[in-house]
Amino acid sequence: MTHKNDRVLSVKELSRVEGEGALYLRASGNRVEEARLDIYEPPRFFEAFLRGRSYTEPPDITARICGICPVAYQMSACQAIEAACGVTVEGPIAELRRLLYCGEWIESHALHIYLLHAPDFLGYRSGIEMAAARRDLIERGLALKKAGNAIMEVVGGRAIHPVNVRVGGFYRAPAPAELAALTAPLRRALDDALATATWVAGFDFPDHAAQADLLALSQPGTYPIERGTVQTRSGLAFPAAGWDEHVIEEQVPHSTALHAHLAGGGRYLTGPLARYSLNSRWLSPLAREAARAAGLGPACDNPFRSIIVRAVETVYAVEEALRLIAAYEPPDPPAAEVPPRAGTGHGVTEAPRGTLYHRYEIGADGLIASARIVPPTSQNQAAIEADLRAFAQARLGLDDAELTRQCEQAIRNYDPCISCSAHFLDLTVERSLFDRTDGGSRVRSWQLASGGDRHRQRVPPRRRSRARGHRPAARARAGRRAAGDYRRRAHPADRRLDRGRARRGRRRGPGPRVRAAAPGPGPSLRGGSPGHRSGPGSQFARLRPRRGDRPGHGLGPDARAADRARHRGGRPDPGARPDSGRGRRRRDRGRRHPR
Repeated sequence: MTHKNDRVLSVKELSRVEGEGALYLRASGNRVEEARLDIYEPPRFFEAFLRGRSYTEPPDITARICGICPVAYQMSACQAIEAACGVTVEGPIAELRRLLYCGEWIESHALHIYLLHAPDFLGYRSGIEMAAARRDLIERGLALKKAGNAIMEVVGGRAIHPVNVRVGGFYRAPAPAELAALTAPLRRALDDALATATWVAGFDFPDHAAQADLLALSQPGTYPIERGTVQTRSGLAFPAAGWDEHVIEEQVPHSTALHAHLAGGGRYLTGPLARYSLNSRWLSPLAREAARAAGLGPACDNPFRSIIVRAVETVYAVEEALRLIAAYEPPDPPAAEVPPRAGTGHGVTEAPRGTLYHRYEIGADGLIASARIVPPTSQNQAAIEADLRAFAQARLGLDDAELTRQCEQAIRNYDPCISCSAHFLDLTVERSLFDRTDGGSRVRSWQLASGGDRHRQRVPPRRRSRARGHRPAARARAGRRAAGDYRRRAHPADRRLDRGRARRGRRRGPGPRVRAAAPGPGPSLRGGSPGHRSGPGSQFARLRPRRGDRPGHGLGPDARAADRARHRGGRPDPGARPDSGRGRRRRDRGRRHPR
């Protein structure tokens, strides 16, 4: 029972975040009792997919984890596999990888700033609504994103899930002229990035500071993107190989993403705030000046001001891309040789949303024995919930609608990529079939002992009877269906099961007449050969209703009219039949009706 002073704020589906998540906050009196970021996105299974695959495949497979930051997964995977095989990639190949990563930073940050986060500060419900009122701003953001996509297309082969990346380097190195063509768009993008930093600096930011520790890569002399040593604000430092020792993941009931914390038990935050606070001195002079003009100091603890940090990082990424293009020398060959060997490798890079860790154990045969992927959002989830609790605690005087809106914005500060964060779970799958009874239908459920998936599809009865080969045309259609060149539409076999109202016709007469059910297990598809699992004599066979009881035999529109027109070769439909039932069939015997 909920106390009368309790307040519950619940958002079932968070908007303007990637993936499926929910907000739940419960307060009692003047105290926030619970704050949760519920991640209910189904598990993605990528770590399980990788087991048993060749050591060359993770860059292509893991790129599919995310359409916004696929390069991050490719680069971390390549580093881990190369480390396991004892290979270090340096020189022009490493520079080309950094250039590709810059393209991802540009397009991802531009997407978040303009379409996901800025509407919160300007009072718009979505980027679409903002585009209607401020077309100039959205066009600038899209132009900036386009510049990042162009880098990914030239270097990676395409902007989403690049196909040119491989273990050891690239399948093909772009020609210098191809990269030189990017110079003019990137110079325009640099102006847009500087204007973006000035624009977002003028937003109204709540006074708030995150309390979690900060974790990011650090590489003295350069701002970390594709390599570095893991460091925390509290003074901890370790290489990629020490990740398992220092970062612990645990399952929580309300999330399909694992929560992460440091081995000592402390929560931590990764992402732009952590990168900037630990490495701001390594920004380029232009990016440092943009940060100073936007009001940022050497570090930043306010999650709401992370939009400024992303704008400053965009300035740096564009400038760094121009530097790399100017110094580009095509690597020859475009990839280093990486022969397989037994070992375990670790790779860590800085995705736009934070530190991304991969670990692979590879056998001497080149097959992957185990894989572990720790994405930024799962690392941040515990810190987000703690930050949400503190933020709401200070604003309990607001009404429910306004407090909910501000809490949603607090979550969007971190730009969570929920689909990336969902991990593999052990699942128990139960299947169900319909049992036909005298009173209608009921559901029988059981767990398949074999774990197999028996596919069931309800097919219109008339089409099933023709498939048995009563006419030459039916035999021809059955042959096309067996060859896979036959399209059929699924419909319930009994009107009472037609919950989706897929059949638009109205059957006249009394209710469905069903023959007495024979003993045995539940029903499934009829038809098929005697030895087939759905054929006669199978444990899945079921009794067949009388023809007059089947849907679609009465007057009114027929849901299969379009299918019959295709079977007639486009000839016009002769119209609805005047009656139905056995009398009509006797009278019309010998004459072929369009089906």
